[in-house]
Amino acid sequence: MFKFILVAGSVILFLIFSIPILIWEAWLGRRNPAAKDRQSLNIVRFMFRLILKISGVHITVKGLENIPRDQGVLYVGNHRSYFDILVGYTTVPSLLGFVAKKEMRRYPLLVNWMENVHCLFLDRQNLKEGLKTILEGIAKVKEGISIWIFPEGTRNRNDDILDLLPFKEGSLKIAEKSGCPVVPVAITGTAEVFEKHIPRVRSSHVTIEFGTPFLIKELEPEQKKFAGAYTKERILEMLRKEKEQREGK
Repeated sequence: MFKFILVAGSVILFLIFSIPILIWEAWLGRRNPAAKDRQSLNIVRFMFRLILKISGVHITVKGLENIPRDQGVLYVGNHRSYFDILVGYTTVPSLLGFVAKKEMRRYPLLVNWMENVHCLFLDRQNLKEGLKTILEGIAKVKEGISIWIFPEGTRNRNDDILDLLPFKEGSLKIAEKSGCPVVPVAITGTAEVFEKHIPRVRSSHVTIEFGTPFLIKELEPEQKKFAGAYTKERILEMLRKEKEQREGK
């Protein structure tokens, strides 16, 4: 319980005391957007690394060599925990934004930081707004800013890491329409930090693996038609391997 209080307190204090920084970044963004991007990402990474350290999270990163370094990509990952986002931001080497549910806009200060690090807010109930979000994602990818999406649509609470929720086929539209590579991502160990024993925060060994990127346009016709299912299988392959390694210890 002490770790939870420490983590929650750190987040609250950061949000409160970062108000002057947000004002400064708003000014900087009008004059040098690229500098604002770098500064915002560095600040968020610092805070996320601090939270991960307080929580006792140790991360093993696999497949960094699979990440294209010269363009924006669409990261597609399984979703077990809020900590997936912290792990993603602290391991991806380039500019990155997550697709979040629109309800996150209701949290003051937090939403400002999310916007500063290029998060997109998806309204699943409004088709018109959903299409607008996809167009925003396409524009960001073309600017070299990668986007991360969780096609399961919500955090997966199943005990077995191989028991993934159905992948929403429309979630890969950003890659389909922009022509950018898709990088499958498999994450294990994040639910053990918090979600499996709320409200306690416990130490955990987290593994994140970046799979081989692919272009939707280069898939076989049936794979292209169901690109979400294809991506799910690529993620499951990595999860199976990780599960076997963990159970073999």
